Amino acid sequence: MCDTQPVVPDRDLGAFDRRAPGYESGWLGRLHHEIADRATDLALRCEPAPRRVLDVGSGTGYALRRLASRLPATTELIGIDPAPGMVRVAGDGTQDGRLTFVRGTAEQLPVPDGTADLVISTTSFDHWADQQAGLAECARVLSAGGHLVLTDQFSLLLSPTLLGSRRGKARTRARATRLLTATGFRQQRWQHLYAGIIQSVTATR
Repeated sequence: MCDTQPVVPDRDLGAFDRRAPGYESGWLGRLHHEIADRATDLALRCEPAPRRVLDVGSGTGYALRRLASRLPATTELIGIDPAPGMVRVAGDGTQDGRLTFVRGTAEQLPVPDGTADLVISTTSFDHWADQQAGLAECARVLSAGGHLVLTDQFSLLLSPTLLGSRRGKARTRARATRLLTATGFRQQRWQHLYAGIIQSVTATR
């Protein structure tokens, strides 16, 4: 159903592969779970009955599994991640036949045009090689009126990093808003999700 795509380099794939087996363990795993819980709650308020859900940067699949448990009528939930270890662990961790995990990138989503009602991304946006291209792909695969729920670190406190390792990234609301607007997303709404620095934006296709 979904073909894998060539993976763009410079994504810390080795680090994510090494972390995959224990990604949901320990205090860091609990932190990821809490953020994903809040992000999926927000997603369900935006789109309570999606037919198809796409998780961009799905990691070990926790957020998508949580959505699946609360969406019995949803026909398909697809997780896409560039790290093969994450995809492998995610696939091993599910018994729900509606869930599919494939290797791919935000910039080349292996999903047909206009076929997703809900696209989520939880703490992966900062790792996209080309954030503008990735958002354009999210817009492409969304149906008319579908929703994007994007969660990551967005704060003016991160501004110094834009001069260094995260040069050119959208790590503030203003930068991310410009990218979303340029991609054609409407009705953008921001809210703090966790500890001030983790924020979510919801937007409509």
